[in-house]
Amino acid sequence: MIPTRKLGTQGLAVSAIGLGCMGMSQSYGTPDDAESIATIHRALDLGVTYFDTAEVYGPFTNERLLGQALKGRRDGVVVATKFGFRIENGKVAGVDSRPEHIREVVDASLGRLGLDHIDLLYQHRIDPAVPVEEVIGTVSRLIEAGKVRFIGLSEAGAANIRRAHAVHPVSVLQSEYSLWERNLEPEIIPLLRELGIGLTPFSPLGRGFLTGAVQRAEDYPEGDYRRNDPRYQGENFDRNVQAAEKVGAIASAKGVKPGQIALAWLLAKGDDIAPIPGTKRRRYLEENVAAADITLSPDEVSALDAALPPGSIAGPRYTDAQMAMVDR
Repeated sequence: MIPTRKLGTQGLAVSAIGLGCMGMSQSYGTPDDAESIATIHRALDLGVTYFDTAEVYGPFTNERLLGQALKGRRDGVVVATKFGFRIENGKVAGVDSRPEHIREVVDASLGRLGLDHIDLLYQHRIDPAVPVEEVIGTVSRLIEAGKVRFIGLSEAGAANIRRAHAVHPVSVLQSEYSLWERNLEPEIIPLLRELGIGLTPFSPLGRGFLTGAVQRAEDYPEGDYRRNDPRYQGENFDRNVQAAEKVGAIASAKGVKPGQIALAWLLAKGDDIAPIPGTKRRRYLEENVAAADITLSPDEVSALDAALPPGSIAGPRYTDAQMAMVDR
């Protein structure tokens, strides 16, 4: 079984590797609900207890899918979902963390998930129009009402993390972090450890690059997120393939898959880190979960650090519009 890790100081315990469910409903090819549900069930059988979704995934359809898959198997499962976007005509129309909107979203999410409480509720993106103290105060009252258990932030910057944590303990920060994207190391990770906040890295496999199985942006079908990912385009793609090959060589020498060594590297970075690799297929889930059994020596961690040092990846991690929503 997968080992358990504690995130934050409030008692939240999750499997060391969770399952990001977003790609089951959007962004990466055509959804296959039957295989996605089978993947969630297989995750439960393997000891995964940490499942990540959001109202905006779909929108709305991913929460329904996860809720359907968890029927009759809720015990011991940590369900994480998120609020913070204004959704109009099925598309994101901006951020919205007004207290009344938070309350509406939580009630709607509970209905779609078929649950009486949300284990971990994230603010998906900081809303510049609403002080984070007001946001966290609203969520803390939802905790008092029994609708939420733990508070998380996603892609929040240092100042807002401090301000939020001063109102009510934040258990987890969810942010992009991997061998591929190391922007959290200078300031955010030290702050999380100072405050006793856990870290859930999303896109821990570099949006697929660290698995070694990628194509150029234009080779993906319309509607696939990777068509617009700057790191999949032009010269960025060529340089990034060469960078990923360095991880592949180290993985080959150890007799494991590149994606597995990328996850093992994250797990070796601290027992307060629990990544959520996303997949909608059982075979990839099984590969990801097996990474929890891989132990890296300090020398191997150092070799991976040196293979992909900060700043070595070509291209920004998001488009300009997406980066504008990241609180840095």
